[in-house]
Amino acid sequence: MSLDPADTSVCATVIVAWSLIFLPAALAQNAAVPVVSGVITASAYGGFSAAAPGSFVEIYGSNLAGTTRAWTGTDFSGPNAPTSLDGVSVAVGGTPAYVNYVSPGQVNVQVPDGVPNGAANVVVSYQGQASAAAKITINALEPGFLAPASFKVNGRQYVAAIHNATGAYVNGGSIPGIPTAAAAPGETLIFYGTGFGPVQGGADAGTLAPAKTTLSNKLTMTIGNSAATISYAGLAPGTVGLYQFNVVVPANAPAGDQAIQSTLNGTADTLQTLYLTVAGGGGGGVPGPPSNVSATAGDGSASISFSAPNPPPPNDTYTATCTAGSASFSNTGIASPIMVSGLTNGTTYACVVTASNAAGTSRPSASVSVTPKGAPAGGTSFTLTSSAGVDGGTLPADYTCDGTGSTLPLEWFNAPAGTAAFAVLLSTIPAPGQLKYDWVLYNIPATTTSLAKDSFLAGTLGVGDDGPGAVYDAPCSQGPGAKLYTITVYALSAPPAFSVPASQVTGEMVASAVSTITLGSAALNLSYSRDPSTAPGSSANCMYIRNSLTAGKSGVTSSACDGTYAYISSIGMTTDQTMNGITSTNLQVPTPTDFLGANGWKIPLSPVINPAGPTSTVSGPIGVAVNGVPIFDPCEQTGCTAAKGDTKADGQLDTCNGHAGRADDYHYHAAPTCMMAAQPASYWNTHPIGWALDGFAIFGYNDASGATAARDNICGGNTNPVPNAPAGYSYHVTDTFPYLSSCLIGVPSPDLPNQGSKYHPMRQPPVTPFIDTNMTLTTDPTDGYQVLQFSSATPFTTTETGADAYPNAPGTYRIRYKEVTGSDLASLLELKQNANATACWNFQFVDGSGNATQPDVTYCKTNP
Repeated sequence: MSLDPADTSVCATVIVAWSLIFLPAALAQNAAVPVVSGVITASAYGGFSAAAPGSFVEIYGSNLAGTTRAWTGTDFSGPNAPTSLDGVSVAVGGTPAYVNYVSPGQVNVQVPDGVPNGAANVVVSYQGQASAAAKITINALEPGFLAPASFKVNGRQYVAAIHNATGAYVNGGSIPGIPTAAAAPGETLIFYGTGFGPVQGGADAGTLAPAKTTLSNKLTMTIGNSAATISYAGLAPGTVGLYQFNVVVPANAPAGDQAIQSTLNGTADTLQTLYLTVAGGGGGGVPGPPSNVSATAGDGSASISFSAPNPPPPNDTYTATCTAGSASFSNTGIASPIMVSGLTNGTTYACVVTASNAAGTSRPSASVSVTPKGAPAGGTSFTLTSSAGVDGGTLPADYTCDGTGSTLPLEWFNAPAGTAAFAVLLSTIPAPGQLKYDWVLYNIPATTTSLAKDSFLAGTLGVGDDGPGAVYDAPCSQGPGAKLYTITVYALSAPPAFSVPASQVTGEMVASAVSTITLGSAALNLSYSRDPSTAPGSSANCMYIRNSLTAGKSGVTSSACDGTYAYISSIGMTTDQTMNGITSTNLQVPTPTDFLGANGWKIPLSPVINPAGPTSTVSGPIGVAVNGVPIFDPCEQTGCTAAKGDTKADGQLDTCNGHAGRADDYHYHAAPTCMMAAQPASYWNTHPIGWALDGFAIFGYNDASGATAARDNICGGNTNPVPNAPAGYSYHVTDTFPYLSSCLIGVPSPDLPNQGSKYHPMRQPPVTPFIDTNMTLTTDPTDGYQVLQFSSATPFTTTETGADAYPNAPGTYRIRYKEVTGSDLASLLELKQNANATACWNFQFVDGSGNATQPDVTYCKTNP
């Protein structure tokens, strides 16, 4: 293949591979207000939180578009890319961006030229509806090389370079499913990138690049510490915003996986740690930089943890350096962690780690920030604090049943040496001689030093004494006078072991189990007084909601009331056998979703008929079942009629009338029949199966007399008197379309227009929806993986990252997935691409014989 940059055949290969992110078709949405939940640069090129003019960015959210497709040649005006695609336009810093791809949950655009450095507003408009502004930082340069997640193997991220002579990718054969070959010293490779700044020879942002351009900024590169020659650096001809670099492998490049180090205008790239496999040459080589760097604050010190280059070259040593202004402190060791001392409490330091051996020293790792601080008034003792209150102070109502029912924010210092895990218990003495537990949390990783308010999936929840189930029981004293609540954190020499499932572990059991493995404990005492006759958590309508939740035996949920809303708190999961019987799927799976505390579903406590008329609920939640699982209207995201777009009629629902959504959440679209089966059918005539987002109750098929309930032609309910719920209106389910309702008759809660903020997709839909049979969801007893099994009579293509595609022949397949915990989770959450994430899952895709059909992948979920 010619080295002429005008030869775009290889470039076209990369463009196609990159654009696979656009292949999975999504169901179109109606023109609701777009909601933007996050903005990063192109994920296959680093996924940074800052972008340069000309970079591509990925915008995530909901209601962003009504179609799913990428731009095509017909969308261009001559060489100019479109600034609108199927009614979607985006402004970055107030300037129209070039719209490359649209879907309901993701929009990709090229940042226009001229956007000034600093924070820039990103606003998505769709059919006249504009989103609230999100932010992205604009830098003049923000370079990133093509290195998709599918090129990360055993913790090592390989660059997606291409052999110029053959068009094959460069690697030693470790990339699953992709033919590769190691690079030979002296040969030319082609790299691709974004964010490298202006070029000479034309091609502004939003225009097709001519046959040859020249990068204005100076790029250098070393491979295994040997300088490489860059024979071409400019835009890839015939593309928009994609850079091409023709790189000659140094003749003396060492063999094996070699770290790539690059500089742009003399500034080293610290955003990506990339490797390239070289054949022949000399052995050894300079190590790559450590990864997964984190810093834990100490008293005048910081403990710097990191992962060694994988595999670590022999005889490596590591140096951790923390810098603030002109002051710099270092320490060297042979393994993680390294303690850096001499720091000033209250001063923020930037810390990096380098690896060294006989061949030289790596470039610095990515930088992390840490602010040393002494234990507050506790010297070196194990101490617990909370921003919610000081020891001996008052517990704010927000953390009780008279508020949002949130869990407390906690921070602890100076845990004993050898701590392997933590546990937290919130206890109270309701009456002399009694002891009860409101918050039971254990298996908290040893690396944890704090819990945020409404922590999501931090450790394992046990069962509070007020129940039901493993949930935070917000303090709700029924007796007069102040009650003392004690929060205790236990530093443990090992995680506690129990002979019963987690759903049956009580506070008393945890207290007993930790008594013999506690290295130290720290406590915080807060008091709370309430008058049950006037407290908002004891109002009649609040009690209707609280009492109704006890019937949801297949889920775990709780409630609190602040006088305006009841907050129904859950993780949106049910113990029923979900996903069975689905015959039309996009292969999403059920995972927990953060509907906890202040992010719980807001149900108006004093519902009233909306004087402005009913509110449409097409394509989203209309309420929540008493087991904590949201209830959606019957429609696909395009809207529907009884003849088209009906999720139940189209085979998208399981035998419980639910399915997994685009955030890998679980929700119902019709009567939650499996949940209802836990009670006699007549029970639901007089007890709510759920609560609509306007505050009115949702009942079963019949009214209180046992007769089939009347359903008006407005929102599927009636105004007859009902027990156990506020008067004025009640909804009733039916087995005919629209099953429940497509509108709310009452004044809706803020959760109706803001429902998108509750859902944070962790991946693209992995496949264009297709017909399947025999779908089941079970748990593998040998390793705890959940297993979604299905069969397909036709071929189908899946994708993991958007930069890959995996054709599948007809047959039986299994998606296996399991939540990541402990130190593995801590390492994942330290990665830049997982910023603001709180939970991760490992995914495997195998055929009916258990053979992998695509690489294993990890996805992380960001929560409010």
